[in-house]
Amino acid sequence: MLNDIVRYVLDLGAPVMMPLIITTFGLLLGQGFARSFRAGLTVGVGFIAIGLVVGLLVGVVGPKSMAFAKVLGLKFDVLDVGWPMGAAVSFASPIAAALIPAVLLLNVLLVVTRVTRTVDVDLWNYWHFIYTGALIHAATGSLTLGVFGACITAFVIFKLADWTAPAVEHHFGLPGISLPHTETVNWAPFMYALERIERKIPGLSKWEIRPETIRKRLGLIGEPILMGAVLGALIGALGAIPMWNEGHYGAWLKEVLTLAVTMSAVLIVLPKVVAILMEGLIPVSEGARDYLRRRLPGHDLLIGLDAAVVIGHPANMAIALLCVPLMILLSVFLPGNRMLPFADMAALPFYVLWGVAASRGNMVRGLLNAIVILVFILWIGTSLGPLTTELARAAGFRPEVMGEAGQYQEWSGVALGSHIVPWIVLHLFCPSAPGFWLAVLGAMAFFAAWYWVRDELRMQYKYEDLS
Repeated sequence: MLNDIVRYVLDLGAPVMMPLIITTFGLLLGQGFARSFRAGLTVGVGFIAIGLVVGLLVGVVGPKSMAFAKVLGLKFDVLDVGWPMGAAVSFASPIAAALIPAVLLLNVLLVVTRVTRTVDVDLWNYWHFIYTGALIHAATGSLTLGVFGACITAFVIFKLADWTAPAVEHHFGLPGISLPHTETVNWAPFMYALERIERKIPGLSKWEIRPETIRKRLGLIGEPILMGAVLGALIGALGAIPMWNEGHYGAWLKEVLTLAVTMSAVLIVLPKVVAILMEGLIPVSEGARDYLRRRLPGHDLLIGLDAAVVIGHPANMAIALLCVPLMILLSVFLPGNRMLPFADMAALPFYVLWGVAASRGNMVRGLLNAIVILVFILWIGTSLGPLTTELARAAGFRPEVMGEAGQYQEWSGVALGSHIVPWIVLHLFCPSAPGFWLAVLGAMAFFAAWYWVRDELRMQYKYEDLS
């Protein structure tokens, strides 16, 4: 019964679920029904609008990536089936009904005891924590270990969301917001450590290329609308190579021009639809902070949201689009990779987010950071293929009867490969598995990276505030 109720609520999707949550949240904060409902509905409209733009990306970038991969003659046995499949198999797992209230309770407990500042209202993305628990459950057969592992992951992610909140406020311009979004924020410690190293490398430290400097020096060429057109034309040209080879030059040109205009539209429209979302969130966020400041003096809380609210940053979008052909080429030459990147290629703006944010929008160092993320995504995605396929089969998805996806022995995804903290936690719970000692080293490196740069964000933005 509880499982059915939880699944029904989650099946409503973020555009319906978030207005209900925001309206209820506003009422609990004493903001009145009219104001709370308007804020909730505005958030729902924002999610619908973001979904339309992301859907536009998915519709054009994914097929072109696959076409380019075919041109290169790539053959792998693990297919990137996209984050929707990851979410579906997570919510369909038997551990889901137990984990959602467990993580909710953990979040409340951590906030009330002032261990964390993030109030994570992004229930839809609880699937990241469920995915961790489902993997551990599948690997160990223990429901208890699954719940425990998922809660450890949630704790780490809430703390990382707190830690990166100054960047969300100053770099992305969203005060009072944090991003407890596992597949993005779990890269932040490594990215800030890498950025610190890069700043000490002669030459690289002074190589500054930002969208605003490009725009200042090159005028129209540096504007997002033209950057989108150039990058879209590049993806279109690579994806339409089969048409060129067959002599269909008119069709090839049409594809290139269509992708150019489409990517221009994405880079222009995405920041505007995010603004709609923020129009609904800001009043609730400010109300929550005022309410809790009265009841928990000295406790400045953050509202935890999906990273979709910040992916429209011009440098982030430009680097993510550059990463589309780069990731396909990496998949060819990277030793140990068996995964063909496909369905999640359009969602790269999410996964490279903290690589670009750590560089403060510097496109040279941001691209280097993003490439490091892509390498680990391919390795982790390959590693998680067997367990993810097992979860998919248990949920009723059978690769062998699902068209082109059935040609591959295993399923995984770029989004799933971006779960570095869940990967570490999973293997730490499996001491007899081949990846155990690698996970031990990974956990030590993760903590060391965070410890080394733990004051980086706070001090960086503190000095900027003073100046």
